[in-house]
Amino acid sequence: MRIATWNINSVTVRTDRLVAWLEKAAPDVLCLQELKVAAEQFPVDAVREAGYEVAAHGDGRWNGVAILSKVGIDDVVRGLPGQPEFDGAVEPRAIGATCGGVRIWSVYVPNGRTVDDPHYAYKLEWLRTLRDTAESEKGIGVPWVVLGDFNVAPTDADVWDISLFDNSTHVTPAERAALDDLRAAGLVEVVPRALKYDTPYTYWDYRQLAFPKNTGMRIDLVFGSPSFAQKVEDAYVDRDARKPGAKGTTPPSDHAPVVVDVAL
Repeated sequence: MRIATWNINSVTVRTDRLVAWLEKAAPDVLCLQELKVAAEQFPVDAVREAGYEVAAHGDGRWNGVAILSKVGIDDVVRGLPGQPEFDGAVEPRAIGATCGGVRIWSVYVPNGRTVDDPHYAYKLEWLRTLRDTAESEKGIGVPWVVLGDFNVAPTDADVWDISLFDNSTHVTPAERAALDDLRAAGLVEVVPRALKYDTPYTYWDYRQLAFPKNTGMRIDLVFGSPSFAQKVEDAYVDRDARKPGAKGTTPPSDHAPVVVDVAL
């Protein structure tokens, strides 16, 4: 079974890239983040023609998540149970479904902005709620995996130059402790291979030639139950999907897909 995650950075802008990647990579399940579209406006027809069912959760703003599956979508849950609000709203940042006998969550963790911004406290609360979800679902009897844009770099090696991140979000002890809490809940991080460089970055800013210079971050993560992680055969970052296309074609997302092959 091939399961992948990708922050698409607007699914309507990049529908052509999405469909082309589905045909090339052929995942059984793809988790998407940052849809930037309401669920009812998701390009379902284009994805269905590629052979996928869709469960989407979005409100048309800067967030939104989805699960695309060729192996069925059952028991869909939109939003984490008990998910906190921000500015009076529960944002569409998580969607769960059972696909091909695997319980899968696609998540788009809040950015946090700056450490003195209310969004940072919201981010930490949101991650605690994700941990609670992992705790509550880990005994359901099927492999369990959460994939997505966590907006946290697990170690100093997961950013191109840690000296540039002094007092910045994405690398603070509290954010990394939240990942440790997922591990304490019994989840195992699946770390992808770096196919070209030493570190498997998944995100590169559009500015300052970050992708050609490989000044990136590894913030798109995969955490699975032991019954999932023990059967992973391969995992990699598909850097080709981050490369710009020919002149006049749709520009890429600033994230690359993470692909996991698991023998279930």
